Amino acid sequence: MSAENLILIGVAIVAILGAIGAFAIAFKRSQPEKDPLEGLSEETRRADRSMAGVRVEPIVTTSDAVAEDEEATTVEVEAEPEPEPEDEDEEEPEAVEVVRETRVVEVTTEEAGVSRRQFFNRALAATFGAFLALFGVDSLAFLWPKVTGGFGADIDAGPVSDLSAQAVTADGSIIPVFIPEARAYIVPAPTSLSAQYEGKSVEGGGLMALFQRCVHLGCRVPWCAPSQGFECPCHGSKYNSIGEYFAGPAPRNLDRFVVEVVGGRFIIKTGTILETPRAPTLSVNYPQGPSCIGAIAEE
Repeated sequence: MSAENLILIGVAIVAILGAIGAFAIAFKRSQPEKDPLEGLSEETRRADRSMAGVRVEPIVTTSDAVAEDEEATTVEVEAEPEPEPEDEDEEEPEAVEVVRETRVVEVTTEEAGVSRRQFFNRALAATFGAFLALFGVDSLAFLWPKVTGGFGADIDAGPVSDLSAQAVTADGSIIPVFIPEARAYIVPAPTSLSAQYEGKSVEGGGLMALFQRCVHLGCRVPWCAPSQGFECPCHGSKYNSIGEYFAGPAPRNLDRFVVEVVGGRFIIKTGTILETPRAPTLSVNYPQGPSCIGAIAEE
C-alpha cells in the first residue's frame, strides 16, 4: 500500500467521522422539546396546582390609611343628618403574611440538554480520536510496509530474458527499463562488480534495480542516453549506468534494491533499500557522450 493510498484512507476516515458528528448534532437538534413538567414528582405538581387562582393582597397598615385620607380632597355635601349609629367595635383587618417558598427541582442530563462546554469537549475529543486513528494507520504502514502489493512489497518485474532484451539495444547502448510499481530502473549489471556490492544480493540474472530517487534532495533522476548515465536536473548530480556517483552534490551512489530470480522472473524487493558510499572507481565507463544538463558546479 503506497503512501498516497494511506493518505487517502486517512482523509476518508476523518471525513466519515466528521459526517457522523454532524449527523449526530442535527439529529439531537431535530428531537421535539420535552414537556417541562416531565420528570417532576407528584408532590411538586400538587404544590403548583394549589397556588393556581390565589391572589396575594398587599398588607395595609393604619398609618397608610390615614395618609391616604389626608391626601384625599374633602367635598362638603349638605345632607340631612343621619342618625349616628351605635358605637361598635370596629374590627381591624388581620394582616396577611405571605411566605414565598422556592423549590429546587433537580433535572436529568437529558432534560438539561448538552451545554456549550460539553459540546466543545466532545468535539475536541472526537478530533483527537480521529488524529490518533490516522496516526495509528500510518504507524502500522511504516512498521509493516510489505502488504499485498505496491511499493514496499516484492514486485514481479517480468521475465529476465525480456528485461535483458529491452535494456540493451542492437548497437550495445543501454536503455533502462522503468518499473513504475517498484519506482526502479532495471539496468544491465557489469561482468565484474565492485567489492562494495558483494554479498548484498543487488544483482540477479545479470540485472540490477536502481531506486529512481536522487540521494541529494530526492528528485527523480532521468536517464541521459547520449552520456549513458543518470543526470539529475535539480542540482546536477551525475551517476553512471549502474548508479555509481560521478559528479555533483550527491553524498553517495544511487540507492538500489535487493533482487532475486524466481522461476526465470526478476523479483524486486522494494521493502529493502541498500545504500552504498561513493565508488572509489567506476565499474562502468562514464560519460560516453555529451551531457544532457551541461556543466553544473558542485555544491
